[in-house]
Amino acid sequence: MALVIKFGGTSVGSVEAMRRTAGLVQDTIEEWVQVVVVASAMGTKPTKVTDLLLQGAYASAAGDAAACAQAAEKLRAVHLEVIDGLLSPEQERQQVLAENTRFIDRFEDLCRAVLVLGELTPRALDAISAMGEQMSVRILAAYLRQLGQVAEAIDAAELILTDANFQAATPQVQETARRTTQRLLPLLAAGTTPVVTGFIGATAGGTMTTLGRGGSDFSAAILGQALEADEVWIWTDVDGVMTADPRLVPGARTIPTLTYREVAELAYYGAGVLHPKTIRPCVEGAIPLRIKNTFNPEHEGTVIVPDNGGTTNGMKAVTAIEALSLLTVEGKGMIGVPGIAARTFGAVADREVNVLLITQASSEQSICFAVPETTRQTVVAALEQEFAAELARRDIDRIWAMHPVSIVTVVGAGMRGTPGISGRIFGALGSKNLNIIAIAQGSSECSISLVVDGADTGQAVQYIHEML
Repeated sequence: MALVIKFGGTSVGSVEAMRRTAGLVQDTIEEWVQVVVVASAMGTKPTKVTDLLLQGAYASAAGDAAACAQAAEKLRAVHLEVIDGLLSPEQERQQVLAENTRFIDRFEDLCRAVLVLGELTPRALDAISAMGEQMSVRILAAYLRQLGQVAEAIDAAELILTDANFQAATPQVQETARRTTQRLLPLLAAGTTPVVTGFIGATAGGTMTTLGRGGSDFSAAILGQALEADEVWIWTDVDGVMTADPRLVPGARTIPTLTYREVAELAYYGAGVLHPKTIRPCVEGAIPLRIKNTFNPEHEGTVIVPDNGGTTNGMKAVTAIEALSLLTVEGKGMIGVPGIAARTFGAVADREVNVLLITQASSEQSICFAVPETTRQTVVAALEQEFAAELARRDIDRIWAMHPVSIVTVVGAGMRGTPGISGRIFGALGSKNLNIIAIAQGSSECSISLVVDGADTGQAVQYIHEML
C-alpha cells in the first residue's frame, strides 16, 4: 500500500510545526509502510519563505540591492532557528546548515545578476522561488533521520519533467511516471521515506521550473498518479473542505465526502483549500484524495472520490470569487451575426485575461462575462478596438462594465435532476431583497453560479448556506 502525503507551508513553518509533521509522518509510516512525503517551503505568518524569495528578486529588478540583502538575512534567520531547534550538533546540524547556506548564497548571487541586468525573467523567477522547498525538505529529512526513520531529501526536478512554460509549467505525464518509479520505488522497497520538494519540476534540459503558486498540492497528485498510489493526503491548516468560507459564514462545517467534479468546481470558484490543477492526476489515476489538518490530525477531514453517480444530497457548498467586473457587449445588430462571441473572447484571450463566467441571452442581443476587476479597463479597450466598425454603425450599441461584482457558486453533484434547487436559491436571495445580476449553469448541473453586487457577497453566501 503506497501513500503520498503533502505538507503545506504552515505544517513546516516553525520548530513546533516541523516536530508535529515529523510525528505524523512516523505514525503514517507505521500504518502504510510505503510513504512518500511532499513538502512546501516554510510558510508560517508573517514570514513566508517563498514571499521573501520573490520580494528579494523583484527588489533586485527594481535596483534595490538593500532589500535583497534584507530578504537574505531573514531567510538565514528563519532557517537557522528551525535547524538549531531541531537538529543535534552531534548529528547533521552543521551539514544541513551548510546546505541551506549554499542555497541562500545562490539566491543572493541570482539577485545580483538580476540587479546588474535590470531584468527578471520567468526562468530566473523559477530558479529563485524554488529554493524554499529545496531548503525545507533537507531540514525535514534530516530531522526524520535523527528520529530513527530512514529518509532522503529529493528534488522533484529529478522526477517531474515539464515543458518550458516557466511560472506555470505543465508536467509531461509518461516521462514523469518513468522517472518517478525509477527513482522512488527502489527507495520505498528498501524502507526509505522520500521527502520530495513540492512546487518544482525541470525541463528536459534540466532547467528548473515551477508548477505555479500553491503547486505543491499538484506535485503530490502528480507523484501519486505516477506511483499508482492508493491515496493522496494533503495536510494543511484546516479540517478539510468547508461548506463555505468560515470568514463569511461562522457556522461553516467540514464536508466529509466530495466527488472530483464537485471539488474541481469549488477550487475553480474560489475555495482555497486545493490547487485547482490537483484534481486531474487523481481523476486519471482514480486515486482518493484526502484533506486533513496538521494541527487537528484526529479529524477525518474531507475525502474526495470518483463520481459514481450516486450522490443525491443536493447542495453541498457555496463559495464566492470577489473583486470582479461583469462586462456586457450588446446591440440589436448582433442578432444572427456569426462570429460575435468568437471575436469577443478572442480579443479577451489576446490580452491573456481569464474569463470566469459567461452568459448570453437567447435573443443574441447581448453577451455578458466576468473578469478580474483589475483587467476591466484593458478588456474594455480591447473590445472597443475589435468592434470599432460595429460600434460606429450601431450594430453594437455599447460595451460596458458593472463593478465590483462577485460570483457566488453553489456546488453539489446531487443537484442534477433534483427539481426546485434553482427556485429555492433564487427565492432565498429574493426574500432578503438581494438582486441577482446574472446566472450561469452548465449542462452537468453540478453547480449554479450567480453574479451579485460586490457589497452583497457576504449576505448572499450566508443566506444560501442556510439552505445547505
